[in-house]
Amino acid sequence: MKNFFLISIITLLPFYSFSQKKVDRNEAFAQYQNSKDKSFFKNVPFRNVGPTVMSGRVTDIDANPNNPNEFYSAFASGGLWYTNSNGVKFTPLFQDEASMTIGDIAVNWENNSIYIGTGENNSSRSSYAGNGLYKSNDKGQTWNHIGLENTQHIGRIVLHPKNDNTLWVASIGNLYSKDDHRGVYKSTDGGATWSKTLFVSDSTGVIDLIIDPKNPDILYASAWERHRNAWNFKASGKESGIYKSVDGGETWKRLTVGNTGFPDSEGVGRIGLGISSQNSEKLYAFLDNQDAKEDVEKKEIALHFNQLNEMSNDAFLKLSDDDINEYLDHYNFPKQYNAESIKSDIKNEKYSPKALVDYLGDAEEDLFNTEVKGAEVYVSEDGGQSWKKTHDNYLDRVVYTFGYYFGNIRVDPKDDNRIYILGVPFLGSTDGGKTWKDLGDDNVHVDHHALWINPNNTDHIILGNDGGVNISFDGGQNYYKCNSFPVGQFYSINYDMAEPYNIYGGLQDNGVWVGSSKTEISRGWQYNGKYPFQSVMGGDGMQIGVDERDNNIIYTGYQFGNYYKINQKSGKMSYITPKHTLSEKPLRWNWQSPIVVSKHNYDVIYFGSNRLHRSLNQGESFEAVSNDLTNGGIQGNVPFGTLTTISESPIQFGLIYTGSDDGIVSISENVGASWKDISKGLPENLWVSRVIASKYDVNTIYVSLNGYRNDDFNSYLYVSTNKGDSWSKLGDLPAESINVIKEDPNNKEVLYVGTDHGLYISFDTGKSFMVLGNLPRVAIHDLAIHPRDNEIIVGTHGRSIYVGKLDNIQNLSSKDFEKAIITYPLKEETLNKKWGQIEGYFEWGVPIESTIDIPVFVSSNGEMKMEVLLKDKVIFTQTFTVDKGINYINYNFEVGKENKEVYQKQYKKKYQLAEKQNGKYYLDEGEYTIRFTINDASKSEKLKIKAPENNGGRVKKKKIP
Repeated sequence: MKNFFLISIITLLPFYSFSQKKVDRNEAFAQYQNSKDKSFFKNVPFRNVGPTVMSGRVTDIDANPNNPNEFYSAFASGGLWYTNSNGVKFTPLFQDEASMTIGDIAVNWENNSIYIGTGENNSSRSSYAGNGLYKSNDKGQTWNHIGLENTQHIGRIVLHPKNDNTLWVASIGNLYSKDDHRGVYKSTDGGATWSKTLFVSDSTGVIDLIIDPKNPDILYASAWERHRNAWNFKASGKESGIYKSVDGGETWKRLTVGNTGFPDSEGVGRIGLGISSQNSEKLYAFLDNQDAKEDVEKKEIALHFNQLNEMSNDAFLKLSDDDINEYLDHYNFPKQYNAESIKSDIKNEKYSPKALVDYLGDAEEDLFNTEVKGAEVYVSEDGGQSWKKTHDNYLDRVVYTFGYYFGNIRVDPKDDNRIYILGVPFLGSTDGGKTWKDLGDDNVHVDHHALWINPNNTDHIILGNDGGVNISFDGGQNYYKCNSFPVGQFYSINYDMAEPYNIYGGLQDNGVWVGSSKTEISRGWQYNGKYPFQSVMGGDGMQIGVDERDNNIIYTGYQFGNYYKINQKSGKMSYITPKHTLSEKPLRWNWQSPIVVSKHNYDVIYFGSNRLHRSLNQGESFEAVSNDLTNGGIQGNVPFGTLTTISESPIQFGLIYTGSDDGIVSISENVGASWKDISKGLPENLWVSRVIASKYDVNTIYVSLNGYRNDDFNSYLYVSTNKGDSWSKLGDLPAESINVIKEDPNNKEVLYVGTDHGLYISFDTGKSFMVLGNLPRVAIHDLAIHPRDNEIIVGTHGRSIYVGKLDNIQNLSSKDFEKAIITYPLKEETLNKKWGQIEGYFEWGVPIESTIDIPVFVSSNGEMKMEVLLKDKVIFTQTFTVDKGINYINYNFEVGKENKEVYQKQYKKKYQLAEKQNGKYYLDEGEYTIRFTINDASKSEKLKIKAPENNGGRVKKKKIP
């Protein structure tokens, strides 16, 4: 991230303000639950294909000090996971509540109660807002919401060591708006009621909170002034500082003001706190200091912005080539520009000298050369009254300019000179912070957020970062990685047309990956050495375009539009991102820049900055086919006024739509030759998360808008049937920010929507929606539907990728919902003569069985009877409780023991049905009828079981060593 542009944006805010309906997120959750209860499609199964190997962002870890094989790992957007096998196996515990994003957890290991503070505290682009505090008294099996629902982002939870009813919570408050729900909260009745005991301002919350291990009446809190917009992040301020309470958090006094040795300037950012277990007067503070370095010598050059802004062409032509080239080198101009070429252009009046300033954007000149202090560690030996920096040199490349993403410091419980700081690298010191050592390793990701130190063996540590959980038993010299469970944070997904097809995805801080859609999560890859998904490239993985002609060429990249054309077979990568020229304003690229490969001609690529760029030669070159398609951007330290979505009509080549992060939707009907703003009638100044041109009607488009970056959680979904001349609002969705909308490729009435909390389906082109599947309450960032395999691919930001079959859904219409019962044709199955046998090389004692899931749609809840018939005689019966909608009935080809004689008589003369080793009987090859009955309605389908194929020889025996 570039250095902060120190500008005033106050005057711009009225233009970017708008009326929004205040959301009660508990009511929205109740609406979601009601929609799920009534949904016809909540039982539709999804399989999680991972990947797991790269894991995802951890925000906290808490382990049992008496049994460190048992611990909880909290993920930024993947919920809470539990292990009692030292990380070999994890179980999800917190995934069905109103919010599953986590800022902090606290565990009382004496009574097994767990507290979860929702809302990630790292303040990144995808740090989702929570809805307060949850508590479990049964090790996470059930949860109770215990208040603070408006805090949105919780930094820390501290439990009283002797009183189970007393706890404190640090809230940093809203990320994208000012509010009063921030500070320190205290409860003395287990969370039934709360009092706010420390409040600084509506822009300053509390990020960290620690308790004196020897005196629970003494607490320390670190306040953090921060405010984020879509275009700017102010992550420091004079209100940031350290506070102390000596009366159990009832009252607070600021420690770091004046001449204490700790900064109290405008550059004071996030502060992490640590305390000695041996001497509780000794404190450590890990500061993100955004003040400029004081002793950095700035290189003086002859040319400056002010001169060039006012310089005439004639004056420029008189400058020395050396001075011009020095300016170009100082500001890293492309090598294609030099004094000679620029003088020639200015002589020919292609541009003026001011272009040399405009080329660099809106930043002030001195900020190009300003380095911030960054990470600093301070120590106090007197309970916070005075402070001293522990190190003489700068800790460069620890937090860079995005220290808001880090800030935790930990003190060894047995040696208070042994401390750790968690930044981009994981650093340790054994001399109280004077010197530092990198404690990372080849299998340890960067960007660290959580650390647990075993109080009984301090060389045993559990580390959490953007790549999941690592465990070390030698103080960080060696690690193993716990990566067996799916918590990947996907931004985008796509597919190819291979057999079986592959899934591509871009992840937060974990690059771009590709793997088979048939992947099953297992540890088998540790045996065969090949993980089913493979890395394509690193960085923050973004969108992927696929050339489906050979499934080999893809277009993808990392943040802010740095994209490549990749030949997967040869490994060749070519950088394809267009650059502006000296006669143009700088291009603005979104964090996740959109790229689309035309389905009409795979040589044609569309790529979005603030303009639309088109390639006619597979990305070898691009031309801009539009002017700025946004509101023009706002000056800040985050690119804004960028394109976020592109859609070309599946019906008409060159009918193109774009959407921007500032609410502009545009159309071109002539391959980009001309453009029209069609945003009128849509909510203003919201992030356009998706624009989709219909495959069924050339005039129809769908648009979803997202208010996440305005702390607006309403759902905004619109349709136009006249190419954007007018708009109609769609849906009865809960108040959840919408990320994606897709049409079904085979049923024009069906739409799918992914929000920050769920997956929804509509059977009336968006007038009403139902929950689809039984997925966790995770953010769904992207959807893709494979046109050949009829599978929906769900890219989640916290639970990796889910895949679901759509065949049974696509064959329905809303008119079918009143039919008492609907069944579907069953595919032919193959007999396995070993059904029921207990044998195998690695499965001793486990019977061999096969099962099928039989889809049945019913219009009411109730008891449904399934009967299996041979000819006209019943040979198996079972009753199931079913929900209104699609149910999946599991059947293992069993014949009822009581029906053995009937089966033998019906099958053929002198036939004997053998009892298998598990005591059951199974169907033989042949044709059967499966009949379903609910109330007075019945439907039947044929089931054919064919003979196994002859393998042409004896079965080879496993070689016995």
